[in-house]
Amino acid sequence: MDEIIKKIDDPDVLEQIEKIIPFHGYLSTGAFIGIQMLNLASELLDIKENDRVFITCETLNCLPDPFQILCGCTIGNKGLKVLDYDKMAITVNKAAAPSQNHVRGVRIFLDPEKTAKYPVFHAWYMNERKVPHEDAISELIKAGNNVYTWEFADVPVPVKEKKDVAICTVCGESFIRKDGKDVCKGCIKE
Repeated sequence: MDEIIKKIDDPDVLEQIEKIIPFHGYLSTGAFIGIQMLNLASELLDIKENDRVFITCETLNCLPDPFQILCGCTIGNKGLKVLDYDKMAITVNKAAAPSQNHVRGVRIFLDPEKTAKYPVFHAWYMNERKVPHEDAISELIKAGNNVYTWEFADVPVPVKEKKDVAICTVCGESFIRKDGKDVCKGCIKE
């Protein structure tokens, strides 16, 4: 991995990698893609260091980790939403002003038509053969943003509803009621 680090001449990206490795465990290709996507979205949406952003990630695998560490977007603070579509794609938007019900965002995806120009990386992406992360990331460094396609999107801002807390009539535990029923989801499944 040290050879990869030597190929990166952007000190900001190097700093991002140093933050990701302890959290993710190593620099995976998916985590590096997340770094590149975040940097591209930051450029396209003029995201500054202290801007609150929201990420919708379309896979559970590796891609969400950089957003948690570098943006502070987590599932718990509602800054990160994961839709398990198994796609290397994200949608990013800045926080909306209180009166806005939509905000401009950008959806970025890893485009297989574009990755085909980078055969080693494309083989990793399409799972055609075993490709070490070092080799895939080396090609990503060469490719830069040339493997991504993006489009701006009008992102709806969810209305924050008042929590309706109830006591489950089956287990006696409190839960947030969303459907008017007095039984929590856990007890309904049993």
